[in-house]
Amino acid sequence: MKAVAYQRPGGPEVLEHIDVADPTPGAADVVVRVEACALNRLDLLQRGGWYQMPGFSYPHIAGMDIAGTVVAVGADVTSIAIGDRVVIDPSMSGVPEGSKLAGRGDLYGALGVLGATADGGYAELCLAPASHVYPVPDDMPIEHAATFPTCWLTASHALFEIGQLQAGETVMIHAAGAGVSIAGINLAKYAGATVLATAGTDEKCERALQLGADHVLNNRTGDVAGWARQLTAGRGVDMVFDHVGTALFGSSLFALAIHGRLVSCGNSSGDQATIPSLGYLFHSGISIRGSDPYRPDEFGPVWKTFCEQRFPVAIDSEFTLADAGAAQDKLASNDFFGKILLRP
Repeated sequence: MKAVAYQRPGGPEVLEHIDVADPTPGAADVVVRVEACALNRLDLLQRGGWYQMPGFSYPHIAGMDIAGTVVAVGADVTSIAIGDRVVIDPSMSGVPEGSKLAGRGDLYGALGVLGATADGGYAELCLAPASHVYPVPDDMPIEHAATFPTCWLTASHALFEIGQLQAGETVMIHAAGAGVSIAGINLAKYAGATVLATAGTDEKCERALQLGADHVLNNRTGDVAGWARQLTAGRGVDMVFDHVGTALFGSSLFALAIHGRLVSCGNSSGDQATIPSLGYLFHSGISIRGSDPYRPDEFGPVWKTFCEQRFPVAIDSEFTLADAGAAQDKLASNDFFGKILLRP
């Protein structure tokens, strides 16, 4: 099969469009013909060598968000058949014996993740445990399914498992054009929360409104904390959902209400942040919560909701597998809204 792999850190020039051996299933596995694979920020971080997950190794085939058609099944697989359209849960936690990917499920250690520590979707074919594939409805475009796994599970886990967001509360979501933020906006609105979304351009703010955000602000020209307090009659927001990190960390803290919580699930603008006022933090009862990896039992229910509700999907652009470098350049530019896809 054709795949895009790299054997050393660097820029897009290290990506090689090459022939590699087709994967073969273990007894509890399936092989999926990749029809769409969505890019994620981790693809850039690991390729550049700036951050690599425990268990990462070379050569590496990236691509965590994969949807396609099953073309082979293992001897013990009865729940999935050849020809089924599926989306893959990329987290290898909870993989049963009989899968070639079993034994990589340490959520807080060397967690196996397709496209992060195991071969992923920058390829024509991908191996996956049968336990970790879910049927795609016949009337759902396969590319819509590929936008789902990492973004929607990250957002759901951060908002509800870690942040405990409730109906009637107010949440601020940064970087509204990112896939995880689009998922967060949809899920928070579905849960009955009021959503304040920020983005780096006026155009992205307008598109966030179209997706359901209640209020929007250009975070490069506006006063984030002041805006949040103005909209809440001085109270502040109950939660900030943040994967930006350094750039908006201080203003996010000052935007929070008494007993507000900042839930961190990323660091796209940097890995260091300063608490501008410890006095404000402890006096106001502010909590900062790190959003850890989602559990295997979370994927199915969130996928079911996604299929039933048919939330808006934002796809910025599509690239061929051979043009993976150009796709990653697009991601690195931040000049996009929604997901960038490879279509092998």
